[in-house]
Amino acid sequence: MSPQTLDKAPDGGWGWVIVVASFAGQFLAYGSPQSVGVLYPEWLDAFQEGKGLTAWVGSVVYGAGLIASPICSACVINFGARPVTVFSGIMVAGGLILSAFAPNVPFLIFSYGVVDTAGLGCGLVYAATVTITCQYFDKRRGLALGIVTTGTSVGGFLYATTQNKLIELFGLEGCLLIIGAFSLNLMACAGPMRPLHPPGYYLKQKAAYERTEEQVFSQPEKPGASEEPLQPTAASNGVAKDPLITVEAKDTPVDGERSLLGGSPLVLAVRKRQRAYCKYMRSTGRFLEDRVFTALCVSLFLFTLGAFPPVLFMEDVAQSEGLIDGVSVIPLVSIVALTTGLGKLALGAVMDLRWIDSTHLYAFTMVGTGTTLLLIPVSESYAALQVLSGLVGFFSGNWSITPYVTTKIVGIEQLTEAYGVLMFFGGFGTILGPPVVGWFYDCTQSYDVAFYFSGSCVVLGGVLLFLSALPCWERRKRENSRPEIHMNMGHLVTARLSCLA
Repeated sequence: MSPQTLDKAPDGGWGWVIVVASFAGQFLAYGSPQSVGVLYPEWLDAFQEGKGLTAWVGSVVYGAGLIASPICSACVINFGARPVTVFSGIMVAGGLILSAFAPNVPFLIFSYGVVDTAGLGCGLVYAATVTITCQYFDKRRGLALGIVTTGTSVGGFLYATTQNKLIELFGLEGCLLIIGAFSLNLMACAGPMRPLHPPGYYLKQKAAYERTEEQVFSQPEKPGASEEPLQPTAASNGVAKDPLITVEAKDTPVDGERSLLGGSPLVLAVRKRQRAYCKYMRSTGRFLEDRVFTALCVSLFLFTLGAFPPVLFMEDVAQSEGLIDGVSVIPLVSIVALTTGLGKLALGAVMDLRWIDSTHLYAFTMVGTGTTLLLIPVSESYAALQVLSGLVGFFSGNWSITPYVTTKIVGIEQLTEAYGVLMFFGGFGTILGPPVVGWFYDCTQSYDVAFYFSGSCVVLGGVLLFLSALPCWERRKRENSRPEIHMNMGHLVTARLSCLA
């Protein structure tokens, strides 16, 4: 099948194949990171390190990939979703297999966290699948994104139980080796990702090929012997100059470039890249001039700072409080993953309703998540933790509508770059959240203060986003943009007399 060159999103057809492939890609890439809470107690027992240090493994596995989102977005723009997904499959599998041989926690942070996600693994998969899904869908974008991002939740639900069983049968090292080998199927998910638009690298190569072809087939005509010799032209200062000399002077380097290495190809290439990077930074800075987008970035930072730790610490909370011995048949991480999938589907379907304000709904889910986190310290039974885990998971399903909200703010043309900037803020919150909670526990020997802190951050983020998206800001902006007319009574009388005359 030849690549499509449509300008309008098909909203179906091959787009549903893209949805299935993207679902499978996120399932394979994020299954183990989503259920990292099952591995966390095993790492605590194996390495005998503090909870604050060990928590860096789970936080880096998400945060590093999100921080590298601008780089991931640039890779998808230039090379397309298919090659990026193939490369990410190699990195995800390599990171998991390398983690099986980790001798200590710092090495595990590098192998499971950095190699697995930092712009080369899961982050590339997420950027590729979200971008190509948004390109193929317009009217049904919310539903499509909900299905695609549900892959992470289904993966977390199944991987949590599977990894727990593999640890019992083959140990921690054997579990990571098997999961890593299974992740190689990510490369097969890249096959159906047919690009709707040619990527930037392809367009650059095509333009370069066309220029080379024109130079080969268009030979310059040599002047005949009967033609008159070129006459010198007078310059503005009265000095005669030959046109050939003038043309050659344009190609010669200026005084600054005549210095050592000034006109070398390496220096020229570096200057060209520098101009491209400066242009990219200026375009990125323009996104932050938008009030709602800036509030969304800050809110996502606060949300990831407080909402991610329960995924990592929920099992340890139950064991520390004496509510359960060991990991249950259906871990709390699996409950979070299952309800997150339901939340993604429900919120994605609701987003397609015209009367729903996507930004306000996103803020509501943040407030709901924060309120639930504040109730975790006062829970006194394992059943209560199960219910609260389900609520946290359902409200955390707002990840499926994050690209939708971003598209409504900046437009589909700038989605990839803006989404990379947004995930950059989210990455910092994800990296800092679990270590902060772990340090709170190391200092107080209790999770109460940590979860009060996390819940307050998430509620603050939701309130901030809700206030920034109120319609009164737009109304005030329109009123301030109206021109003011100052006219006294004398000018009014003079104007009427002139009209009567």
